[in-house]
Amino acid sequence: MANPLAQLTQQPDPAASKQQLVEALHQFGQTLQQLQLVPLADTSQSVTQRIQQFATDWGGVLGLVFMGAIVYVLWRTLKLMPRTKPVQIKPQANLQIGWEDIAGVDEAKFELQEVVDFLQDPKRFQRLGAKVPKGILLHGPPGTGKTLLAKAVAHESGAQFFAQSASSFVEMFAGLGAARIRRLFDEARKAEPAIVFIDELDAVGARRGSDMNSEREQTLNQLLVEMDGFSSSGRLVVMAASNLLEKLDPALLRPGRFDRQVFVSPPDVRGRERILHVHTRNKPIKEDCDLGIVAQQTSGLTGADLANICNEAAIFCARRGGHAVSQQDFDDALERVVAGVQSSTTLNDHERRVVAYHEAGHALCRELLMTVDRVHKISIVPRGRALGYVMNLPDEDSYLKTREELIDQMTVLLGGRVAEQIVFGAVTTGAANDLQRVAEITHAMVHDYAMGTGQETSNTAIIDREALSDLTRRIRDEEQQELAFEAQRTAWGLITSHRDTLERFAEQLLEREVLERPEIDEIMAGVPRIDRRPGLPPLRIAASMKTPPAQPG
Repeated sequence: MANPLAQLTQQPDPAASKQQLVEALHQFGQTLQQLQLVPLADTSQSVTQRIQQFATDWGGVLGLVFMGAIVYVLWRTLKLMPRTKPVQIKPQANLQIGWEDIAGVDEAKFELQEVVDFLQDPKRFQRLGAKVPKGILLHGPPGTGKTLLAKAVAHESGAQFFAQSASSFVEMFAGLGAARIRRLFDEARKAEPAIVFIDELDAVGARRGSDMNSEREQTLNQLLVEMDGFSSSGRLVVMAASNLLEKLDPALLRPGRFDRQVFVSPPDVRGRERILHVHTRNKPIKEDCDLGIVAQQTSGLTGADLANICNEAAIFCARRGGHAVSQQDFDDALERVVAGVQSSTTLNDHERRVVAYHEAGHALCRELLMTVDRVHKISIVPRGRALGYVMNLPDEDSYLKTREELIDQMTVLLGGRVAEQIVFGAVTTGAANDLQRVAEITHAMVHDYAMGTGQETSNTAIIDREALSDLTRRIRDEEQQELAFEAQRTAWGLITSHRDTLERFAEQLLEREVLERPEIDEIMAGVPRIDRRPGLPPLRIAASMKTPPAQPG
């Protein structure tokens, strides 16, 4: 078809050109109407479709790369993990602990000395058919010297000594703890005869089935096999230390694994004095310093506490510029260890009076009752969390308590609260710790010692508390309340009948803030002590004498 626009440009006549232009536009409009719009195919894709297409094409390759990255990370983690190697302590090394440095634990030292003698001279025991104990378990409260005894054995035995903490056997990776157990015993067997010491055994030796830690149980199983399995040789002694004997697995405690279980108890008064002499060897001591008095003042403290007291006394001496440690330095150190650091708490006048009468109530009940220890020092100077305190001085160590003695202890504990109620007509929050200790004593008297007032609570102790009925629990709760009320009535009677003595204690405390034993004797002059113990029946000797009587000459 000819182009009308091209024809229009070839004719010069304007009228004809106009007519042709109209016809050309008309034909062009018809041509546009005949045209059809055909949509073109969309070649572009969305982002989601592109990702799906890429995952389809390269998914297998990415999976292999990801698995390879995981393997690489695990390999690098294992390479970077610290390799816990058993610590081998060389015998006769310098700066080690000897038997002369051990005091206050004579029974445990005697048990370990037998093992040392066996390793040093085995023929003396073997000719009689004796075998060295396979295992010795040292257990007791923290700070009594269990690890110190192991160090002394390492120094004195002359045998190869391997030490490792039980916590290093417990790992998050399966089988790693058992592998470390095998490595420890393998290295020890290469140096037989040898001693293996495992500190804090309860970290790996807890009773099986008590938790869902299968890795720890697998490590314990490996330890049981190494101690008394097919691979045991009998020339390896295993020593261990633990503070929680009741949580250890029974298979670990049986003879053949730990043949001897040595209880390392806190020292008595003579043991504490020997411990103080050991820790003051390298310290200049004044002649007026009596370590025997310090030993009497530290009843119930362990060897670690006594070592800390000796060190604090030396620090106090250095602070004041002294050249020798005095008795006052030991007194200050004892107060810091037992009561805490002197705080900067400022009390108003009313609070000082409340604290003074509170501590006076404690001291008065303690001085009046003969079954409790007498007061050594009273203070209303805040130390640590306490706004005041009363220190006692026991005449001797006691290990058995009667029902009356426990009641008297609770009477002393409640004496401060009763004094507040008598003097001020109200009680404060200062007796929170006293009430907590009273609750512990009453609970032990009813549930553990069978010292209740009723027939059901005075003949039997509780073994399984979960098996008690609601009625029995209610009866025992009432018994605990009755015991506490009995102690409170006793304290109320003592304080009301000696109100003038209470006032003298409080006045002296408000004036001096600290009362020592001489001032306490002046206040209690002429006041008789009370013995609430029932009459004791005559004793019957049912045991033979240790030594035969001397023959007459």
